[in-house]
Amino acid sequence: AAAEDPAALLLFSGGQTRYPAGPLSEGWSYWLAADVLHWFGHSATVRGRAITEEHARDSYENLLFSLCRFHELTARWPKHVTVVGYEFKRDRFLSQHAVALSWPPTKIAYLGASQPPNPAKAAQGELKTLNAYKEDPYGCRGYLREKRISRDPFAIGVPYFNRMFGEVQTLLTYCGSSPYPFRLPWNSRKVITNR
Repeated sequence: AAAEDPAALLLFSGGQTRYPAGPLSEGWSYWLAADVLHWFGHSATVRGRAITEEHARDSYENLLFSLCRFHELTARWPKHVTVVGYEFKRDRFLSQHAVALSWPPTKIAYLGASQPPNPAKAAQGELKTLNAYKEDPYGCRGYLREKRISRDPFAIGVPYFNRMFGEVQTLLTYCGSSPYPFRLPWNSRKVITNR
């Protein structure tokens, strides 16, 4: 996808989520893998536009923190987002995470990549995770919260709390089962009040 658009920024997202991997983030490991594979034949056009986001602990944070990282680097919000991931996670990103972030549905695409080594087991896990996000869209309670905490074995935390501002900073700490009630810089939704 990034090779087809010379203006696109390729952002590999994921924190240091596994203790056995040491302090190597998922984002950086993906960048290194692409580099070893010569950027799938596009090194001349893609490598210089590829960066990392190294703090996300789950898929919701992959999307949200990628938006934050893009903003840090460009001082603007992306016009369009293309997520590349396992095909079985498509629904989670498009019907849960993008909706929770009030990301406009016409400004996101999902490219499903190969299947995991054990598709049946992955589908079982995905059903559990998808149902959990339906109940807890921001991943801040119960199973999703515990999973998020466990995926920060080096206690790095979330630096975007100190780097973002306004509505986005509030979104980083929002923990509700209903949609985030305030306008976000990437959409024109009105503020929702309970008056």
